[in-house]
Amino acid sequence: MEHFALGHWLLVLAYLTSVVGCALGLACAVQARHAANPRHRMRWLVLAAISIGGVGIWLMHFVAMLGFSTPGMPVRYDIFRTVLSAVLSVTAVFAGLVVVGGRAKFGWWRLALGGVITGLAVNVMHYTGMSALRVKGDFGYDGVLVALSVVIAVVAATAALWFAVFLDRLSLRLLAGFVMGAAVTGMHYTGMAAVRMTMDTTAPDPAGAEVFSFLFPVFVLAAIAMAVPLCAVLMAPAVSPKAAEPPAEEAVTV
Repeated sequence: MEHFALGHWLLVLAYLTSVVGCALGLACAVQARHAANPRHRMRWLVLAAISIGGVGIWLMHFVAMLGFSTPGMPVRYDIFRTVLSAVLSVTAVFAGLVVVGGRAKFGWWRLALGGVITGLAVNVMHYTGMSALRVKGDFGYDGVLVALSVVIAVVAATAALWFAVFLDRLSLRLLAGFVMGAAVTGMHYTGMAAVRMTMDTTAPDPAGAEVFSFLFPVFVLAAIAMAVPLCAVLMAPAVSPKAAEPPAEEAVTV
């Protein structure tokens, strides 16, 4: 099997896709934390979850999988599980952001729990997406590398949330996007390195759709998923540095 059948430039494209989606989503999460209206707060968190879970995580996985191939043998995808992986990603990210991006008092346990949930969302999406893979043969995983992929995603996602939500400088919030993009991309390729595939040339061709058959609708939906939160962020009032800092008495709450 090959992971870079179209060239290593695909790794760069996948990483940048994740960075853009994560940075935009984290910007929405900052707006959610400082929204005065609970309904507005939920809307910001939904936009953040779509940007991070739908673009930063799922679309990144999709772009990276364009380079996956089994030379001389077809690769197909189960559409239902592919869509399910996107839904799970957005839902899990939303749950993590609710923990961190809510209006309740800040506590380190919230950041840790939000980081764990968001990091696990990356893994849930990846391995659900991989369950949609259909090849002429069977595949499993190296348990040590799977565990490493979980650690990478959780640690980096926690760091990214801390950068984005609790630091007031725009440059650091942008850095959060690069950190989280590294988490998603690093987790993906670590997870792919864990794959142990046994091919069977005598097996029938797998059922399912070719990746390029649903490429166009995926990127159309991704463009919409990015355009809506981007417009919302650009039109929203800027969060002042003072407002971005949690109250002193709340910063020590555990």
